[in-house]
Amino acid sequence: MSAPLHLVLSWGDWLNLFAQYLLLSLMSIGGAISTTAEMHRFLVEQHHWLTQAQFNESIAIAQAAPGPNVLFVALMGWNVGLNAGSYVAALLGVAVTMVGIMLPSTTITYLAAQWGHRNRDLRAVRAFKQGMAPTVIALLISTGIILGGANHAWRSDWPLWTLSLVSGLIIWRTKLHLLWLLGAGAALGWCGLV
Repeated sequence: MSAPLHLVLSWGDWLNLFAQYLLLSLMSIGGAISTTAEMHRFLVEQHHWLTQAQFNESIAIAQAAPGPNVLFVALMGWNVGLNAGSYVAALLGVAVTMVGIMLPSTTITYLAAQWGHRNRDLRAVRAFKQGMAPTVIALLISTGIILGGANHAWRSDWPLWTLSLVSGLIIWRTKLHLLWLLGAGAALGWCGLV
């Protein structure tokens, strides 16, 4: 990790950081990662609360680690707090940035889901759900193709593709719980069959 800066942050600065992340949450249509350019402008260029290296490292470490994509926001908050001089400030930085980025989008999602459930009989709500289903299915299929290694030869990967197709059909046509299929896939992979 790069050397920390030595910052003096007032409560107004912490509030400003929180407000910025509240706004970024509302802009993050493609997830928090889609707002990194604005985060960079705010944290590195405008306020100099992070160095370029700290900014890059926060994203790289979070992307390499298992877990949600949004963890890079926590690392940025952590680094801002460390630059302010203490682990207490680092924990405050994590809380400020994570609550800021999560609160608006989570609240809107919750309220929209509640509204959609209450109004599930409305024609517009039914049409929206029916229209989104093919989109979601297409995105899942494209993700499966990418994760399955679309660059590999179809002939050599036929067991993987067969397993994926059979699993999809089982999920679609039966009530077998998905975890059983995941376990079976893991066992077949462990045995080297796929």
